[in-house]
Amino acid sequence: MAKAGIAALIVLLIGAVVTMVVALSHFSGDAMPASGLAAMWLGVVFSLLIGCGLMALVFYSSRKGYDEPARFDRDS
Repeated sequence: MAKAGIAALIVLLIGAVVTMVVALSHFSGDAMPASGLAAMWLGVVFSLLIGCGLMALVFYSSRKGYDEPARFDRDS
């Protein structure tokens, strides 16, 4: 079962690489302007920062016990 899954993933990877090579060889045009590259990199960095920050909050919340179900304390 695991070998079939790995084989399927390898086939998908090869297909993605072939598609990328074909697309890059057929589509040519003007280079992206510097402002476009800067906007793209800012978007990538911002997305990574937000993603890493949210994952850190998930792990922090889990370790501190904030994700536990609420319990009623009768002694209070």
